[in-house]
Amino acid sequence: MRTDHAAAQRLAGQVPAPPARTQTSLQALHAQCIAAARWLARQMEKRRSRLALLEMTDEQLKDIGLSRGQAYSEFRRRSWD
Repeated sequence: MRTDHAAAQRLAGQVPAPPARTQTSLQALHAQCIAAARWLARQMEKRRSRLALLEMTDEQLKDIGLSRGQAYSEFRRRSWD
């Protein structure tokens, strides 16, 4: 089908217009950026929590049921764990 013929048929309502991919692509990119920002926020919160464990005294760690070694082990865990 010739390009000008296809355009004329679309204008006449005989052939549906091709889907607009630009908006969908932008929405997908936006969703991916939001997901990445949330993941980064979770990783930062884990890091802060693990650093807070190291700053606790042995008595505070005992109150929450952890030893100094367990707190250090938690701190040393990889960020995606």
